[in-house]
Amino acid sequence: MKRSGLITTKIGMTRLYDDGGVAHPVTVLSVGDCAVIGNRTNEKNGYVANVLGIREAKAKHIAKPQAVAAEKAGVKPYRKIVEFRCTDDCVIPVGTALSASHFVAGQFVDVQATSKGKGFQGAMKRHNFGGKEATHGVLKAHRSLGGTGMREWPGRVLKGKKMSGQMGNETVTVQNLKVFGTDEAENLIFVEGAVPGSNGTFVLITDAVKKEQTNLPVPTSVKNSAEQTETKTETVAE
Repeated sequence: MKRSGLITTKIGMTRLYDDGGVAHPVTVLSVGDCAVIGNRTNEKNGYVANVLGIREAKAKHIAKPQAVAAEKAGVKPYRKIVEFRCTDDCVIPVGTALSASHFVAGQFVDVQATSKGKGFQGAMKRHNFGGKEATHGVLKAHRSLGGTGMREWPGRVLKGKKMSGQMGNETVTVQNLKVFGTDEAENLIFVEGAVPGSNGTFVLITDAVKKEQTNLPVPTSVKNSAEQTETKTETVAE
């Protein structure tokens, strides 16, 4: 069984207390208006996946192919669209609004986002180099990265050498973070620890691939907008 993930927005960090009074640093992720806008099938696409969108947008503010696809599918256009591979038993019907209760307290998740861009940085900050000595003949080169060249052969700097350059602004995945809890009324997920990216960044959250999980809602926990109540689908243990 492989469930779909969610697209969320990073709100920021705070602290929450457990029943024993111990403080836990958590990152607050907002599910918002995340919904299923399409499906991929083996017959048509060669694989199974749920297509999710978040942050409803006007058709004039998105790419024309996305606007046409949304119109054909009979759904609203969204700013951010992501596919999540899943198994046949975890396909979610198109138009389903997803909620924070898709994940449960105590389970482990993997999160993926674009890290903060730090611009051009030196080797010490970028790669955690120790730098040169402060004495013993070192002159005005305390934070330099040292020698990078070779001898006569190969006579060049090898590819992949850790040097100065742009830092951050890249896709980062953090695995095995624990879900502290959820706020179903505000549609928020509280994940213990730090999540890459600045506030407002889109964060993809999925079940941890390196942990065995049980008692998860399959394929998801759906909020009934008409009654403003939640109807959880069948819970299956792996």
